[in-house]
Amino acid sequence: MQIQFHGHSCIQVTEGEHSIIIDPYLTGNPTAVTNAKDIHVQHVILTHGHFDHITDASAIAKQNDASIIAVEELAIHLGREGLRTEAMHVGGEWEFDFGHVHLTGAAHTSSITTRDGEVLYAGVPVGIVLRMGDVTLYHAGDTGLFGDMKWIGERFDIDIAFLPIGGRFTMGPKDALTAAEWLKARCVVPIHFDTFPPIRQDGHAFVSDLARLGIQGRCLAPGETITI
Repeated sequence: MQIQFHGHSCIQVTEGEHSIIIDPYLTGNPTAVTNAKDIHVQHVILTHGHFDHITDASAIAKQNDASIIAVEELAIHLGREGLRTEAMHVGGEWEFDFGHVHLTGAAHTSSITTRDGEVLYAGVPVGIVLRMGDVTLYHAGDTGLFGDMKWIGERFDIDIAFLPIGGRFTMGPKDALTAAEWLKARCVVPIHFDTFPPIRQDGHAFVSDLARLGIQGRCLAPGETITI
């Protein structure tokens, strides 16, 4: 499995002929080094409806004739744009052609703000447990620390986990360290930090703190690719 970090919370996962992107936010992202027009995938998976997770979902789906996998309310909203969607819910799981998806809970909110400033309900936020080939990946989405992360670590044999550390809108580094201990992933990658001033954090310091707990971590730069 190849994983490319596109900045903020956006990752692209490729295994063989299949490629999916999670939470595409490239346009308007000051840390992104990739243009949304250059993304080639068959599927888009969304954790929730906030702009910094769905900005390029529609464009990427349209240019690739890709389907969007999301919680039902968010899927319905995007379906009104003529996009192909696959609706799911928390606790639901499904075997797609590219791999197995299980949606977990997340401690956050989910909404879409229209151009007129109207805030629309977009269902509940989720995390994603994705299995492609022999690799199991956990993308926590936007979340605070919550006790069921212990269950997620017990239920799934996680190879790599992507955890927000920005603070203010999600858990910060201290709580993310606890999450890493509970999840027992073989590798932990910090996300959702340094994009904007309110979420400035030191990703390398977080990885050093992981090491002191005996946990392997990687701090990825936007555009960087790793192989699992």
